[in-house]
Amino acid sequence: MNRKRASMTLTTAGRPHDARSGATRPLTLALACAAPLLVLVDYTAPMVTLPQTTRDLGAGPSGPAWALNAIALGLAALLLIAGDLADNYGRRRIYLAGMWALAAASVMAALSVNTAMFVTARLAQGAASAGLLTASLGAVGHAFPEGRERLRATGRYGAMLGLGIATGPVISGAVAAVTSWRTVYWVVAAAAAALAVLAAGRLPESRADEPRRLDLPGALLLASGLAALVTATTEGRGGWSRPVVIAAFAAAALLLGLFVAVERRRRAPLLDLGLFLRPLFLLATGGALVVGIVVVGLMSFLPAVLQLSRGLTPLGGAALLALWSGVSFLTSLQARRLPLAARGGLGLGLLLAAAGTLLLLGAADHAGWVRIVLGLTVAGVGSGLINSSLTHLAIESVPPHRAGMGAGAGNTARYVGSPLGVALMAAVVGGAGPSAGTDATLVACAAVATVAGGGILLTGRRAGRGPAAAGAPPRGPRPASGR
Repeated sequence: MNRKRASMTLTTAGRPHDARSGATRPLTLALACAAPLLVLVDYTAPMVTLPQTTRDLGAGPSGPAWALNAIALGLAALLLIAGDLADNYGRRRIYLAGMWALAAASVMAALSVNTAMFVTARLAQGAASAGLLTASLGAVGHAFPEGRERLRATGRYGAMLGLGIATGPVISGAVAAVTSWRTVYWVVAAAAAALAVLAAGRLPESRADEPRRLDLPGALLLASGLAALVTATTEGRGGWSRPVVIAAFAAAALLLGLFVAVERRRRAPLLDLGLFLRPLFLLATGGALVVGIVVVGLMSFLPAVLQLSRGLTPLGGAALLALWSGVSFLTSLQARRLPLAARGGLGLGLLLAAAGTLLLLGAADHAGWVRIVLGLTVAGVGSGLINSSLTHLAIESVPPHRAGMGAGAGNTARYVGSPLGVALMAAVVGGAGPSAGTDATLVACAAVATVAGGGILLTGRRAGRGPAAAGAPPRGPRPASGR
């Protein structure tokens, strides 16, 4: 009965239909893909309007860093919790709650009168986005349980990450040039409300076959530990030896250590630590952390460096970011056509990201624009393969009834890595200067991506020959998930 309930819902006419049927799959995928697109548009909106925003709000020295990183804090702290709620209480329910919460938080951002109000609104946007990302990816995993259809669906879902990053800064910059930086948040609020109304009667419901009680101690420890970690990396941009930074890092270590100790003793933990014994789960979460630091973090910081060192306008910086993420979007859409398993796509994507990063050497000083464009293009192809592969691995690496947990773990790693990467790069550039610091950062990011990508390909060749191990589509009667 529970399994039947997980794949059935009521239409607006009151008749049940199968959430995995051919009739509902396209609409399910469309509504699911709208979530990461809107989340990333909102996530990247302040990147080109930050000077105008912080000036209007009277931000202090740490205001700009918090204006950028507050949403990452909300995301990182609540992604796993939101995934558990989506699995247990219904992915459509959490999707709708996330959309309405994003709409309300966006209105608050648009009406902000000071930095504290804006940062609070961005924190709330991050919390709402956590629910949207986990619920939407869980819905995709349920509607497309295996095989080539899942590869196609996860490829399209992953492509929305690139499209959101590409369009967010451009939309924000263009709207701010015509009206105000506040307008983009009104646009996000209207889009979220419209999607909530559309999904209310059309998105099929799905949930775990055996719902569990919320792990409240684990949720509190994880949220507070990740909040302390993101606080440390954000405040670290003003000096890593400051007492507030040292205290935040110490609190993060203590709280996350307690989280692991508590989770090992829970019957129904928020994060099943036994999943880390699964090679695919370890690959998905570890890969997402590396990508957050050396790919997302780097590309989030690079446009600001080029604006500072080469006099690039905010819209020019947005255009460069759009080139990288636009290529990523197109690559993700076509990744399923390549004869690569998800593991191979992730490894190759990291190597291409490293190659593109090395082509950007000298970007803050003397490198020609042709080489910069080529580097961003190559890195964008790598990012597209990465997004498609990580999306697939996130739901392929966990049991079907824990799709939300898989989505939450992978996204948590990515959004913890991103502010950490930005903070480390800002520290290097601030200490060594724009030219030498940027080049040192590019070399370090390329080295980490090369080691990670090469290691994934080598271990995959030795241990992941079967389709189940590699996350590939089935080649016989055995399903792709290996379950």
